[in-house]
Amino acid sequence: MAIEKILVPDIGNFDSVDVIEVIAKVGDSIKKDDPLITLESDKASMDIPAPNSGVVKEILLKVGDKIKQGSPILMLDIAESNKKSEVKEEVKEEIKEVKKEEAPKASVPEPTRPAPEPPQKIKPQQTPAPIGDSVVVAPNKKSHASPSVRKFARELGVNLAFVQGSGPKNRILESDVQSYVKGELARPRTDNMGNAPTVMPMPVIDFSQYGDIETKPLSKIKKLSGANLHRNWVTAPHVTQFDEADITDLEAFRKSMQLDAEKKGVKLTLLAFLMKASVNALKTYPNFNASLSANGDELILKSYYNIGFACDTPDGLVVPVVRDVHQKDVLDIAKDLGELSAKARERKLKLEEMQGGCFTISSLGGIGGTKFTPIINCPEVAILGISRSSMEPIYDPKTKTFEARLILPLSLSYDHRVIDGADGARFTSHLRMMLSDVRRLLL
Repeated sequence: MAIEKILVPDIGNFDSVDVIEVIAKVGDSIKKDDPLITLESDKASMDIPAPNSGVVKEILLKVGDKIKQGSPILMLDIAESNKKSEVKEEVKEEIKEVKKEEAPKASVPEPTRPAPEPPQKIKPQQTPAPIGDSVVVAPNKKSHASPSVRKFARELGVNLAFVQGSGPKNRILESDVQSYVKGELARPRTDNMGNAPTVMPMPVIDFSQYGDIETKPLSKIKKLSGANLHRNWVTAPHVTQFDEADITDLEAFRKSMQLDAEKKGVKLTLLAFLMKASVNALKTYPNFNASLSANGDELILKSYYNIGFACDTPDGLVVPVVRDVHQKDVLDIAKDLGELSAKARERKLKLEEMQGGCFTISSLGGIGGTKFTPIINCPEVAILGISRSSMEPIYDPKTKTFEARLILPLSLSYDHRVIDGADGARFTSHLRMMLSDVRRLLL
């Protein structure tokens, strides 16, 4: 038995290099120049080849070790390798002699061991790993590749743990990396509706490792509304147009109507006037009172005007719908708003009372804020956000003085597949005009 200790050869001016892969295994029969280990410095990676042929008897290092020139790699039995080669030659000679002396009817005894199956050709991977998985390290997966292939993969952003090698001992070739990338690019990536890119799953994190936590289940309303909001956000390309309306005269008129409203048991809020103004704008710009067909090929224009409003409840956000707003005055609209809001808070809304909307208004004026970007309530194509009004100095060119006016911020989000930016600006300008002159609003 001739055992030779294989050492790290001259690897240049490096004192400490990381072992990133141990390719050889105990019992492997290796040939001269077969790669034994892979090293990586801060500048490059390299394979260390076998100086002789032999059988690996012992591995003297592991992944993560730092080594240098002269460090031991493994113990190699050169004699056993030569012996195996001699045995192979003897077997070949015996086979030749048997063939020469073979008789036509000679009986061949059954082998005591089953004949080894020929190695099967590795089939190319039919379904590439998901693109999101390509940045995840596969557990217990070793990738055999040369430094040049590793560099090629890094340049393309490919994780070799997901590439199937077609070379000797499943070694990864440059063509394997190219095939993997082509498969990834060819694979369609859509959500369940076929409209948006697949979203990577959220990582599972144990937050208790950072401090005390409390886990509370989401309400059913939050779960449903959350799924709908996510679908609406990724499906419709949102654009938000901001504007401001002078509602000084409108607010004065609303307050003057409070007594009449109370006699009818109605609380007259700004939202009723906003619904009336929205219907007028929807009639002027009918594309806002529409929906895209499910396949996105047709625009469905509506001749009815049902306006939804976002209602905050202890369990989450719901959107009741006031029907036929175009046929009602502000007091009738205010009555419907009061009844639907009460039902929402008491969890008594029926499903049909939250369906059939054409346009939605989300008002945060009673809470605060200046502007926000509301999410479209698909299949509607637009939503109006209202923030808190405030007194601001507005210049009057007639008197050449500044006057305190009540200004209402408007935030209009719309589906850019249906509505262009110019129409979005026209819509808010129309709303601003309607809200600034109560006479127009009541026509």
